[in-house]
Amino acid sequence: MAHATPHHHISSVSPRFIRPCSPISAKNAPKGDDWVHEIKLGGYRFQIIKDGRQVRLYGGSGYEWTERLPGFADAFRRLPCRSAILDGELVLPDAEGAPDFHGLQAAVRSASEWELVYFAFDLLHRDGQHLCRFSLTDRKIRLARLVNRAGIPCLHLVPAFGDGVKLLEATERHGLEGIVSKRRTSPYRSGENRDWRKVTTAAWREANRNGGGCSHQTRQIDLPTGKP
Repeated sequence: MAHATPHHHISSVSPRFIRPCSPISAKNAPKGDDWVHEIKLGGYRFQIIKDGRQVRLYGGSGYEWTERLPGFADAFRRLPCRSAILDGELVLPDAEGAPDFHGLQAAVRSASEWELVYFAFDLLHRDGQHLCRFSLTDRKIRLARLVNRAGIPCLHLVPAFGDGVKLLEATERHGLEGIVSKRRTSPYRSGENRDWRKVTTAAWREANRNGGGCSHQTRQIDLPTGKP
């Protein structure tokens, strides 16, 4: 397996890995109708790239994981399109449905794929069309149509909410890492983007200040680039 070469422009023939858009850190959730808010799941950042019958899996750094998770990749051949690039998080839910970070690490290292779930939050390419210049709202509409038509059990949409303050309070109560707020009109830009803002919960910040990490399994990290 090897690292992908990042591309900002997608060929209509061969979709390729795009360096991910990253949120800046913020103290408070932005307010106003121009923002949508998502739960920060704390799984592995993943791009799923379909090109005809071929499906490839990449971590956020561009490291390819297709050979490590062949069954998971095979499931996404059922996407009802010729080509696509999905951005999202790979998660292993625990018995109560919460993200299990340590379980996810073990599943990836042992290639235990049957319980993994992919939560998609963006669509960067569809059938030869580069979508990064489109607004977040437009991309999410296209993503929802694709996911709903796919009928793939391990594929889910990341839900979006209108009230970031209430969502952050809910993540605090449930011991999650926090939220990511995104401007509805924003295009997808590789690298740090001020139109995406990450707000972590007080409990998570305190746990990290004490050097022990989060007691819950919700730390956001990329897949390791070496062998597990």
